[in-house]
Amino acid sequence: MRANGAIEKGRGGEFLRQTAALARPLGLPYCSLLLPVLLAAPKLRPKRASALKGRALSPACPLGRRLGALCAMLRRLAPYCACAIWRYSAPMIISRGRRYIFIHIPKTGGTAMALALEARAMKDDLMAGDTPKARKRRGKLKEMTAAGRIWKHSTLADLDGLITAEEAEAFFTFTLVRNPWDRMVSYYHWLRAQGFDHPAVHLAKAHDFSGFLTHPQTAASIGASDYGSYMRAADGTERCDAYIRLEHFESDAAQLSAHLGFDLALPRANASNRARDYRSYYSESDAAHLAKICAKDIARFNYSFT
Repeated sequence: MRANGAIEKGRGGEFLRQTAALARPLGLPYCSLLLPVLLAAPKLRPKRASALKGRALSPACPLGRRLGALCAMLRRLAPYCACAIWRYSAPMIISRGRRYIFIHIPKTGGTAMALALEARAMKDDLMAGDTPKARKRRGKLKEMTAAGRIWKHSTLADLDGLITAEEAEAFFTFTLVRNPWDRMVSYYHWLRAQGFDHPAVHLAKAHDFSGFLTHPQTAASIGASDYGSYMRAADGTERCDAYIRLEHFESDAAQLSAHLGFDLALPRANASNRARDYRSYYSESDAAHLAKICAKDIARFNYSFT
């Protein structure tokens, strides 16, 4: 396939292989990419349509031109596909069958954890979020009440009433945490990709990363919610059997695996469109600024900028 989007000459089988290669990062079957082309060209003559059966697809062919335009569009969208197509709102999960509670702290890898847990979910597990199984089970939560909001980022205290004090104490409670410098970069880029009306979204879109980070609104929001605040029960007692650092998942998740009786592998999910190395986004003063905002989490979980 040439860079200008024209389809290279070749057999139909080669075309299908190229289409499959385009579809793979989208998480879609290749046939789904053909559908808009076929809908847009319903009056193709049989001899043109027969190209799919093994004949060459020429850029001069109407079907070839349509496919070329589609492929050019997909190539431009490719960098964003992983973070735009499968963008779930990962759930908080309460499993009475396996006696655990998963609290999802924003932008810590919780979507990947939720999807891994969903793959082994039990019939009576409660989920608040937008992943496939959570959507199917929304009806279970409609008639339930709790002390706070029941949603994907509920804190343990929010769930009082949905869970009993005895369950909060006896169940295996856990969450994911993440290097604050890395998390802030992810959070900023995630906000910039959103379209809903929220002060943080507007702030991220109005400023570069440094301006967003150093804005008083950001410091007030992030500084008010350390990781431990998500794991405090209604009585104010912190109840967390495992804080699992995303960067040390294999070792930190050992206690969770022992409780579940099986290991979890995290899929890549909900990734932001950003450079892999978070350090490239920070000046020396910006890195020091975030260190002050997140000093409690940095010290507690032994994080560093480098």
